[in-house]
Amino acid sequence: MHSTLIVGRMRPESAQDVAQLFADFDRSDLPHRMGTRRRELFTYQGLYFHLQDFSEQDGGHRIQQARTDPRFVRISDDLKPFIEAFDPATWRSPADALASRFYHWQP
Repeated sequence: MHSTLIVGRMRPESAQDVAQLFADFDRSDLPHRMGTRRRELFTYQGLYFHLQDFSEQDGGHRIQQARTDPRFVRISDDLKPFIEAFDPATWRSPADALASRFYHWQP
C-alpha cells in the first residue's frame, strides 16, 4: 500500500466543514478510481493532517489522472477557505505539502 500525509494549517473550528466536504467526496466513485483505500483527517494545534492510503497497483498513475476530474478540482477549491498551506512562501502544488516518511514498521 502507498500512503501520503498532507500537512497544512486549519482552524480547529473548521473540522466539521472539512469532514463534510470529504464525506460528500468519498460517496462518489472518484476515490475508488484513484485507488484510495483509506482516508483519515487529523488536527492538532492549528495543523491539519490528511492521511491517505492507496493501492499500489499503478504507482500513483490513477491519482494523477483524477486531478483533472471536475470533482477533484471542486473539492480542492471548496477546501481553500478552511485549509492553508503549511508554508505559503514555498507552496506551488500539493506535492509541497507532503510529509516524508522516514520510518515504517509492519509485522
